[in-house]
Amino acid sequence: MERVEIAGGVTLSRLVYGLWRLGEDADTTAGHIRAKVAACLDQGITTMDHADIYGGYAGEALFGAALRGSGLRQRIEIVTKCGIVAPMGEYAHVPVKHYDTSARHVTASVERSLRALGTEWIDLLLIHRPDPFMDFAETGAALDGLVASGKVRAVGVSNFRPWDVAALQATMANRLATNQIELGLHALEPFTNGDLTEMQRLGLPPMAWSPLGGGRLMTDTGPLGSLMDRMAAEAGVDRAALAVGWLLAHPARVLPVLGTNSLPRIARLAEARRAVPGRVDWFRLYQAALGREVA
Repeated sequence: MERVEIAGGVTLSRLVYGLWRLGEDADTTAGHIRAKVAACLDQGITTMDHADIYGGYAGEALFGAALRGSGLRQRIEIVTKCGIVAPMGEYAHVPVKHYDTSARHVTASVERSLRALGTEWIDLLLIHRPDPFMDFAETGAALDGLVASGKVRAVGVSNFRPWDVAALQATMANRLATNQIELGLHALEPFTNGDLTEMQRLGLPPMAWSPLGGGRLMTDTGPLGSLMDRMAAEAGVDRAALAVGWLLAHPARVLPVLGTNSLPRIARLAEARRAVPGRVDWFRLYQAALGREVA
């Protein structure tokens, strides 16, 4: 599996396994979670994507319980996010969902994630959403401090626009490593609104969440779905692999984040590497998703 360097000495597998729905699985036992990780490792997928809020602030603890005594921690990279405070789980008492990117909250969130995951370090920490109440200098200093402490190896953002990235980066000594955004055949705006352009200019590999549109691409019955079926059959893969391969083809070095609780599907995630289209086929899919010919 290809690897991508996001910061000095920190590399991620090109395909990332997402744990958003870990707590929704019918089986959340440590053994079953370990089986999912093992299926990823068998394909060279070593990067696991979390957020403190996943599973109502319980997902990290489920994963941490599976890691304990397994020897898996040294074989994987852990990505997690912080900054969303919603009235559930440990925050059930808060009156309204909000963002908190204060130094106090970010630092406390990292400490909670370290305890829940049962690890001494996080490979990549992301600020989950742009915060309209953010003190960029305070947040940037907190992120720099976490890297200096060794508790976090690299830092980045999620769902930020280019100006948010620039404002935060201007306050920091460490380089932001990535921006995780919604991207795929169902979410085309970043290809033309400046998001990917700026990341390429900065040399930041984008992470793409929900590359299958929450399953919408798998059930599309229109022209895009028909074209995907034909092209997937030609490549000997399914629609999911084709949609992910389409992202892998882009020169921005996109890292798709793939989330499924199905062991058979997890075992096939790397098939996307067999479905990376050339420029012409990339545009065939792009135009079908747009619903029109490019100008």
